[in-house]
Amino acid sequence: MERQNRAINRITEGVVWKQLLIFFFPLLFGTFFQQLYNTVDAIVVGKYVGKEALSAVGGTTGALINLLVGFFVSVSSGATVAISQYYGADDEENVSRSVHTSIALAISGGIIIMIIGILGAPYALRWMGTPEDIMPYSLQYIRIYFTGMIANLIYNMGSGILRAIGDSKRPLYFLIIGCIMNIILDIIFVVVFGLDVIGVAMATVISQIVSGALVFFSLMSSIECYRLDIKKIRFDNKILRKIVSIGLPTGIQSLMYSASNIIIQSSINSFGTNTVAAWTAYTKIDGIFWMILTSFGIATTTFVGQNFGADKKDRVRKGVVTCILMSAGTSLALSFILYNTGAYLFKFFTDDLKVIEAGVEMLSLITPFYITFVAIEILSGALRGMGDTFIPMIISGIGICALRVLWIFIAVPVWPTIKTVLYSYPITWTVTSILFIFYYMKFLKKKNI
Repeated sequence: MERQNRAINRITEGVVWKQLLIFFFPLLFGTFFQQLYNTVDAIVVGKYVGKEALSAVGGTTGALINLLVGFFVSVSSGATVAISQYYGADDEENVSRSVHTSIALAISGGIIIMIIGILGAPYALRWMGTPEDIMPYSLQYIRIYFTGMIANLIYNMGSGILRAIGDSKRPLYFLIIGCIMNIILDIIFVVVFGLDVIGVAMATVISQIVSGALVFFSLMSSIECYRLDIKKIRFDNKILRKIVSIGLPTGIQSLMYSASNIIIQSSINSFGTNTVAAWTAYTKIDGIFWMILTSFGIATTTFVGQNFGADKKDRVRKGVVTCILMSAGTSLALSFILYNTGAYLFKFFTDDLKVIEAGVEMLSLITPFYITFVAIEILSGALRGMGDTFIPMIISGIGICALRVLWIFIAVPVWPTIKTVLYSYPITWTVTSILFIFYYMKFLKKKNI
């Protein structure tokens, strides 16, 4: 039975594009339902509470949540890479040690982030210049949200473990269950009981606890080498060092992304509640692109990790090229669709015409440039799968973060419009993509791949 299951989870054999798509689609649907969590929250409060509440469940709170959670999830990607490489090399002992170290990291990380988030939220929100009419809603939402951090990180880490061994279906099923529960609870708490943003925050936390519990018990019930035993949950120093050495640069990269986005969010806050509400709705629509590209990136990392671990260099190279072509085609198609349907999509979130007008302007400016981000996501995912995360961190830090911050501090004061703020995205994406392409080609030559 165990050998059969391993054969099913393997992505080191078969037609490259088919194996990638078989792995990609469950990831995509999983990311879709993860995105649906916050999107439903935004739709419910936008329609039944108002634009102030809509601003609170995304925008500023979203930037802060991404800063802390994004850092941990990025660091934990080191566990996914380590497990996929050990699994591809048939090193069952180190797979098991990696699983237990990863869960220990999720639990301890969840406790730390929960404390920082709850205590630091009011100071961070005020530092970012959150408008006063949004502040009470934002503080209520983010403090309740952070109480669910342990479950949130266990789900993300557990899902990463399952994906590392080639199983992208179970994380999807667990997320669907959590998402359906979130939608039902949103309606009950907000529409029926009138709990405003407190209701959507509670719904999200309860749903995350359910998803986290499902993935946790799924690992416990496995008969494979990645089976989780509660008594063995502890840090293995050797494994932890490997996870951190691979994941920390990615975590720092995430911090730089988030920090630059916080600076952008602070700039957007200065344009008032209508703009903040429009940006919140836009980020939910824009999430369609990110969920697709992120899924391609995760598929690339796992595919490359297993094949690199199995020393199948030809499949590594073919997998990356295939993913770039599929991602580019999808990005172009999505840019066309969103550009032409933006006005209709914003009506799902609000009936305020000023908010819709501002949101359509944002969408029309950014969506045509989606394709410029493809190389960043796929090539950094491929390099991560081969254990190279330091140089990608430097490239992203310079090309996206530093350049974006410079743009905000230099260009925006000269041309103080929302368009000037948003131009920072296509400019930094293009520069960073070029840097990644040059480095990736050099890396392949160095490794003789």
